[in-house]
Amino acid sequence: MKPLQGKNLKLRAMEPEDIDTMYEWENDPETWIYSNTITPFSRFHLEQYVISSHCDIYTDKQLRLMIVDPEGKTAGCVDLFEFDGKNRRAGIGILIAKDFRKKGYASETLDIVIHYARNVLNLHQLFCNITENNKVSLKLFKKKGFIKTGTKKQWIINDNSWIDESMFQLIFE
Repeated sequence: MKPLQGKNLKLRAMEPEDIDTMYEWENDPETWIYSNTITPFSRFHLEQYVISSHCDIYTDKQLRLMIVDPEGKTAGCVDLFEFDGKNRRAGIGILIAKDFRKKGYASETLDIVIHYARNVLNLHQLFCNITENNKVSLKLFKKKGFIKTGTKKQWIINDNSWIDESMFQLIFE
């Protein structure tokens, strides 16, 4: 397996032409519950993020990669965050754009990132936080070997209802 390529998908660095797409995704209130966001992002802020990113996880302590489908369309993004080189771990989050869902892209992206984290970044573990109402993500991460290691009770409020959030870890043996 090439480091950032799967059977159908490729992961690549952010480019300036991704700003409009990211602007649309980041400002969709439907996704805010998953990204812990409550305010919109300005185009300027996103431009600065793309421009200032070194695409070096050791420098930035995070890495956003764009998911590209077989036709060359940007289907989503994956973030590695809270990178800790000393303890060899990082968090992971995946966003698949609405038009690209239910095609197996999240599953293949996760396979690519697991391979990259383990074999290129030499990480010991990946972790993620998933709200208990996000059944699709819970199923996906469990299928890929992530183990639930804790629950934060009534962690997120959405539409006046409290939602538990669980932490999952994939430890490479």
